[in-house]
Amino acid sequence: MFKRLLLVLASASVLFAASARAAQTPDTSLVLLTENFPPYNMAKNGKNFAQGENINGIAVDIVREMFKRAGINYSLTLRFPWERIYKLALEQPGYGVFVMARLPDREPLFKWVGPIGPDDWIMLARDDSKIALQSLEQARKYRIGAYKGDAIAETLAKQGLKPLVVLRDQDNARKLVGGQIDLWATGDPAGRYLARQEGVTGLKTVLRFHSAQLYLALNKEVPDETVARLQAALDQLREEGVVEEIMGRYL
Repeated sequence: MFKRLLLVLASASVLFAASARAAQTPDTSLVLLTENFPPYNMAKNGKNFAQGENINGIAVDIVREMFKRAGINYSLTLRFPWERIYKLALEQPGYGVFVMARLPDREPLFKWVGPIGPDDWIMLARDDSKIALQSLEQARKYRIGAYKGDAIAETLAKQGLKPLVVLRDQDNARKLVGGQIDLWATGDPAGRYLARQEGVTGLKTVLRFHSAQLYLALNKEVPDETVARLQAALDQLREEGVVEEIMGRYL
């Protein structure tokens, strides 16, 4: 009798789990994760943990409007480090992470919605600068400012360009307008955002030497219909000029 009771309970548990899985429709709330990556994603208090309305940025605003138009519920959390939230989105059904570069080795690991925006590497100069570049090699004779430990700075160093690094990338904006450096190697749109935060405007791009696009990456178990609805909503936002309008709020 006791064994039969255990069997019934076990069967009930299996049925409950199956019912829970079956209840996951395209409208099921997705768990979205992000990190501090200005101006795309930012905690309003500047810390490495935030939830809901305490997070803003270009990508956050776009994603919010995208989910609203698609009629799909979600929760949003900003966490640290990147490796942790990447792993959660990779392994947990119903999870997603943004913004992520859509690289060839990542392509089969997720379902993708985007692009949300660019992540380019650029050289900025003062608006009155006469510098014109066609390649990184041509930048070798100039004083180049970069951010210590950043992939951009490391790439330049490996190519023998010897960048002058600082502990905060935004310090390069003032060094550039102050004539301490000739070029600022930074990200786009990150560099423009950081410059604006420092009250620096009138910079121009003289070289774009790396280009990538950033996406919302969803776990492979997220239904195709959900992905399609989100993509359609994003496409509509872009066609209506809403994406450009959102970017204009921050840049």
